[in-house]
Amino acid sequence: MQLITLVIILALIFDFINGFHDAANSIATVVSTKVLSPLTAVIWAAAFNFLAYWIFELKVADTVAKTVNKENATLLVVLSGVIAAIIWNLATWWGGIPSSSSHTLIGSFAGAGIANAGSFSAVQYDKVMPTVYFIVLAPLIGLFMAYLISILTINICRRFNPSKVDIVFRRLQLLSSAAYSLGHGGNDAQKVMGIIAAAMVSQGIIGDIKELPEWVPLACYTAIAAGTLIGGWKIVKTMGQKITKLSPFEGFSAETAGALTLFGTQHFKIPVSTTHTITGAIIGVGVTKRVSAVRWGVTIQLIWAWILTIPVSGLLAAGIFYLIRMFMN
Repeated sequence: MQLITLVIILALIFDFINGFHDAANSIATVVSTKVLSPLTAVIWAAAFNFLAYWIFELKVADTVAKTVNKENATLLVVLSGVIAAIIWNLATWWGGIPSSSSHTLIGSFAGAGIANAGSFSAVQYDKVMPTVYFIVLAPLIGLFMAYLISILTINICRRFNPSKVDIVFRRLQLLSSAAYSLGHGGNDAQKVMGIIAAAMVSQGIIGDIKELPEWVPLACYTAIAAGTLIGGWKIVKTMGQKITKLSPFEGFSAETAGALTLFGTQHFKIPVSTTHTITGAIIGVGVTKRVSAVRWGVTIQLIWAWILTIPVSGLLAAGIFYLIRMFMN
């Protein structure tokens, strides 16, 4: 098997793992509010993950493909990055930790590139730094937007019968979860397209991501949708139950805020963490009740996972790069 084929297969495996690792992002709120059963929810989310293929341009994919400069984005670098990303994703999924698959992939790619160059200059910081900034900004934007949407809808609905309001928001939550799943598919699947594009460029198969063959995005969206269909129930429990208790109205607010954040960042070519975004949004709706409604102990544990993901992934990828290079030599 040619090395490029192996890289593409592993990238699609990562995409599949990303789907069930981040399935919680798409379904945790709609499951915890009992609007949909877990099985129906993952089918719903997977369908809209895949639908993103026809909606979004490859802006995020272009950013990820250019994480490492062309001189250092060799096939061995891409291979090492993908292997490290798979290991970290599986480890955090096993522990029920909703870490960022996006940051894992970018950190791993950057770490392997630095190992290859022997210098931090291998990384194109104008591409990477917005992602780093949004480790903080994405959850804050999600929190702020969810808080505003919650306050707005509370004031609109305060004179209506609570049981009728609940019925309305159960229906609206289907739309908000669909929108969030679209954003998830348009953001996360594109990162894998970027990695595959970097591998193809390194071998001269294509000159730029604009020349990416049609089967690549189709395969990536299929893989992430299939992964979402499998589900990640450990992480669903953390996201949907442990941070704060959600009603259909609150689930709608969180998902709408998350979807708007993802659509905006996708437009500006910024690969953000869907995990961070929805977590911030869930905290935002929790705060509208009272600050103590949020389980801050769980939130702090998640923040530590977010902080560690990029550096740990980068170090892991660098170690794998040296190991593979030593073996090949």
